Amino acid sequence: MYRSIILLVLLAVFLGCQDTKSTKKEVPKTSVIKDTLSQKEKPEVEAPKGTPENPMIASQAELKPFLKKYGEENPETNVRIKTRFGDIEVELYEDTPLHRANFIMLVKNAYFNTTQFHRISPDFVVQGGNNDTKTTARNRRSMGNYLLPNEAKKKYPHVRGAFSAAKYSDQNVSKASSPFEFFIVQSKRGAHHIDGEHTVFGRVTKGMDVIDEMNKVTVDGTEWPEENIYMKIEIIE
Repeated sequence: MYRSIILLVLLAVFLGCQDTKSTKKEVPKTSVIKDTLSQKEKPEVEAPKGTPENPMIASQAELKPFLKKYGEENPETNVRIKTRFGDIEVELYEDTPLHRANFIMLVKNAYFNTTQFHRISPDFVVQGGNNDTKTTARNRRSMGNYLLPNEAKKKYPHVRGAFSAAKYSDQNVSKASSPFEFFIVQSKRGAHHIDGEHTVFGRVTKGMDVIDEMNKVTVDGTEWPEENIYMKIEIIE
């Protein structure tokens, strides 16, 4: 009897020492490109100079007429992204008019000039439009609280060099885009598993070699570069 009790105690100890970590499968990071506004606390960088030339978008209902009018008055389609690795040139598509107009508006209001390429996913994408200071959150609030309707088109798949919009993933059945973050597909295979999920609204015309170099940097567990990659974006006249 005593032997039986000892065996039961040893069995209980053995089972208690086993790894009980859940075997629930995690969704790969490459399955979603979401808006990733950081909550990290760090000293603020200098905010963009001057006052935004356009009023804040007060509501989602005002969005389409506002951006339609802005797009007609600001027809630019080419931008240059300047980084410490070199320059990247992008052509924005005219037939994704809301995304094009919104991006040009943010460029002209210097929104991106205090942000970074904050996500580097090896052999997948580089993502920009965020930073780890309070400045970005303040600048977003100054532009308005809105989402861009999905403008994805079959003729614009996520091939290498595709310029596409991030999105908020929670309860976003319409696949609407974040107005503030973008990503560029770096993989030579493309990223076709997200076709239709995100709006491709442009393409890289120059500087994929810059993106390839950027894709080699060391990142932390959240794919945030260990050394910040700041950007400045300007209109190509």
